[in-house]
Amino acid sequence: MCYDNNARPPEPPGERRNATGRELVLTATDGIPFNAYLAEPTDGFDAQVLIYPDIRGLHQFYKELALRFAEVGVRALALDYFGRTAGLTARDDEFDFMPHVQQMTMPTFYADVDAALAHLQNGSAAPTFIVGFCRGGSLALYTGSQKYKLAGLIPFYAGLARQIPGADGTALEEAHKIHYPVLGLFGGDDPGIPHEQIVQLDGELDKANVEHKIVIYENAPHSFFDRKQTEWAEASANAWERVLGFIKRETGD
Repeated sequence: MCYDNNARPPEPPGERRNATGRELVLTATDGIPFNAYLAEPTDGFDAQVLIYPDIRGLHQFYKELALRFAEVGVRALALDYFGRTAGLTARDDEFDFMPHVQQMTMPTFYADVDAALAHLQNGSAAPTFIVGFCRGGSLALYTGSQKYKLAGLIPFYAGLARQIPGADGTALEEAHKIHYPVLGLFGGDDPGIPHEQIVQLDGELDKANVEHKIVIYENAPHSFFDRKQTEWAEASANAWERVLGFIKRETGD
C-alpha cells in the first residue's frame, strides 16, 4: 500500500491562489460510472493534470493533491479506477482494494481515462499531463504508449516489474513505446523498485527517443512524498519544484 488515510501531500512552493474542488461521477466509454475529483483555480489555468492514484484508488490524499495543484494554477482531475467492480463506494481504510486490483485490466482502465480526458479537454486547449503514484505511476508509463493528446508524464515511484492484465508486457518492457516527455521520480531506498530497474527505464526511454529525466532521491523510501514524513521534506520540496518546472517547460511558459 502506498499511502494510508493519514497521508497528506506536501505543500507546493510559491504563492497560493484561490481554488475550488468538487466530487464528480464520470461515465467511462463502456458505460460504467466511476468517481472523480476536480479541482480548479478560480482565476483560470494554463495547464492541467490527470492524477492516477495508488493501489487504493481515489482516497483523500489525491483529492487534496488535486487542490494543491489548483492552488498553484494547475487544473487537476483525480480519477478512481475501481468503479466497475467496487461501485461508487468510499476508498477509506476499510476498502478491501486487492480483489478489485486483481480484476482491473488495461482496456477497462483506458475506458476510464478516455472519459476523464474528455472531461478535462472539452473546451480547453490547455496542455494536459498525467501524474501517477505507485500503481498509478506504472499506469502513467503505460499510458505513454497510447494516442492521447498529452504534454507529458510524471510517474512517482512507478512499479516497473508487474504486468497488468491486457498489457503486452510490464511497464518497463513497454517503456520504449512511450511518445511523450517523462519526468520519473523514485526513492533510492525502495525495495520494490530496485535501482537497476530504474536505470533500465532510463535506457528504454533513450530507445523511445523522448525527452526524459529520471530523479532518484538517495535513501528516500517508497511514498516519501508525504507531509507527515518530515525527514523527507527536502526531497518532497525538490519533487514539487521539478514537477511544476516540468509542467511549465512543456507548457511553453
